[in-house]
Amino acid sequence: MSGEITRAPSRELQEGPQGDAPAGGAFTARQLSRLDEALTLSSRETGLTFSVYVGEFKAPARAHAEALFERLDDGSVLVAVSPAQRLLHIVTGPESAKRLPNRACALAALAMRASFANGDLVGGIVTGLRMLADAAGTH
Repeated sequence: MSGEITRAPSRELQEGPQGDAPAGGAFTARQLSRLDEALTLSSRETGLTFSVYVGEFKAPARAHAEALFERLDDGSVLVAVSPAQRLLHIVTGPESAKRLPNRACALAALAMRASFANGDLVGGIVTGLRMLADAAGTH
């Protein structure tokens, strides 16, 4: 499966096997709406560009997430999730890293993993985006 990066306020999101997605792996319209709203609000609040990737990672996974980030600008934050591989990476650029220290990213990742473990992929991503936006503060 190939994935795509979604940037706020884009209306596209990679669809794939998720914990709380319907059979067949597609996000529902409600789930897409929740994700789009979280991306838009996070980006608007902070002035950073938040993006989400949901799909398979090629090995090595971190290098793949960083390669995906190369399509974005220095003020971006990428939340990359592979439910099937049980992997999560948060990638920041030089500008966004100034406002999102590793500790803030680790806390958001911990909260997301807790939701993922309960089968709530969308809720986990939304929670993570909110936590990252709160940590980054307003622009």
